[in-house]
Amino acid sequence: MTDRCLIFDLDGTLVDSEPLCSQAFLDLLPEINLPLSELMKRFRGRKLSGILADIESILERSLPDSFERDYRSRVDQLFKTELEAFPGVIEALSDIPMPMCIASSGPRAKIETALEKAGLKGFFGSKIFSSYEVGIWKPDPGLFLHAARAMQFAPERCVVVEDSEVGTRAAKAAGMSVLKFCDQPDHEATAETFGSYRQLPGVLSSMHSKS
Repeated sequence: MTDRCLIFDLDGTLVDSEPLCSQAFLDLLPEINLPLSELMKRFRGRKLSGILADIESILERSLPDSFERDYRSRVDQLFKTELEAFPGVIEALSDIPMPMCIASSGPRAKIETALEKAGLKGFFGSKIFSSYEVGIWKPDPGLFLHAARAMQFAPERCVVVEDSEVGTRAAKAAGMSVLKFCDQPDHEATAETFGSYRQLPGVLSSMHSKS
């Protein structure tokens, strides 16, 4: 399978960060009258600037200029104390004989902090591609296309692993195969899904044998 490249999203895909990112909003803005699960569903895969605009509409007021900095600081605190990889991720990555990289909408510093805390940094090294450095956010396919070029693979030889529909649309628009990780049943998914990282090496092997 070394003739294929595996491109991973990070938040909600390899690491269980979505609850922490949404909890940071509730910690800083307790007047948000929405449950954590609703915030996770509403904000999953979206660009932070769009999320902040949405929050302003919910609160019917502007956020202070310092809010983004305060939010990122709170997320960093939560990551350093509570962030973990999803069960089976380390074992799966160890068993997959494919070149792999990260293509995430988050800033590089946040990506590196998450990989370090979750014990995943060694699998990716410097093969990290951030929307903040490329200047392109999902669902635009540009981030995935940039990652493919940097990894020296044609788009059709890339498999993207995502957790959001925004990311799934970006991967499909890039002409790449896509697998969606769903740790809960997702009856509205628009891509092939898997629910446990114990399944991923077999799913990839099956995809390779059919190509």
